[in-house]
Amino acid sequence: MTAAELRNASMEQLFEAIENPPTTFEEYLDSYAGVVGELVNTYIPRGTHADMDKYLYDPLFSYSQNGGKRHRPLICFASCLAVGGDVRLAVSAASAIEHFHTAALIHDDIADEATLRRGEPCLHLTQGLGIAINAGDLALSLVNGSVIKDPVLSDSVKVRVVGELIEMTRRTVEGQALDLGWARDERYDITPEDYLVMATHKTAHYSGAVPLAIGAIIGGGSEAEIEALRNYGLDTGLAFQIQDDLLNIEGDADVVGKDYCSDITEGKRTLMVVHALQNSPKRERLIEILSAKTTDKDLLAEAVGIMRESGSVEYARSYAESLTSVSKVRLMDMLEASPARDLLISMADYFVNRLK
Repeated sequence: MTAAELRNASMEQLFEAIENPPTTFEEYLDSYAGVVGELVNTYIPRGTHADMDKYLYDPLFSYSQNGGKRHRPLICFASCLAVGGDVRLAVSAASAIEHFHTAALIHDDIADEATLRRGEPCLHLTQGLGIAINAGDLALSLVNGSVIKDPVLSDSVKVRVVGELIEMTRRTVEGQALDLGWARDERYDITPEDYLVMATHKTAHYSGAVPLAIGAIIGGGSEAEIEALRNYGLDTGLAFQIQDDLLNIEGDADVVGKDYCSDITEGKRTLMVVHALQNSPKRERLIEILSAKTTDKDLLAEAVGIMRESGSVEYARSYAESLTSVSKVRLMDMLEASPARDLLISMADYFVNRLK
């Protein structure tokens, strides 16, 4: 089968079911992550030389096959449905966002010197640093290219969607710059407000706001609906990142699928860390552990204990829950009732209660 034939087969399999989605977001992910992954991967081309496949396309394809829950393309589809649109029109844009996610993970793991991603060794460890960087660059090239080449989208929609993708990329890179820079310069003056700016840019735009806004744009939603979904994505996307940070220090390492407490080893300025730095009498001890780049289990547990004692873990959890609670009410006021809207409301609860 050609890539186009595989794409069409995956599309039909997906869209015959997706127009009557499950009632909970977790069921939605479990039901459709696999077929969406197949759909996304049809946009990865083949080389004109066998070694191009060996050193570029195959490593990216294999990495993308271990693609997690695929929540970003799936919420793009749900948003399109929620405004009464045809989800078949959203395939290239939804896939583009997922390829951006792949690129971000590959490059992020290199920058963080991480070892595991979704329970598997990171790409830079299995393929080497140069090939991993190059594969990430390839994934980035698929972002705008997938949309520009889409034969079913109008030129005006393409221009608007590409504009969203460009802005999403810039916001994410800005957030990553803060995250990396604070760690490099050993900044311990970071406030919770600073963290919220960083996490909103690094995660909330591409994990929530832009997939929802693009889905609504392609679905023909009103400007009010598009902005309501974008704002919902910013709030829930931020809650998603806070929960991700919480899972890193409190989740089951086997379930989470990445280095347990790696954020402490890497000296990350998470919401729990910056809150504890402002409120704990053991501030200097926490700084000492964060600066040590340690993997010692006892020291990692001590750092987690400091964050718990200062109320920082509960503070972060409560902040995420408050974000999602308020955002659900706002979205229900802005969108007409539908199974797709209910599915997106369920997404908020999933983001703050998930275990991985």
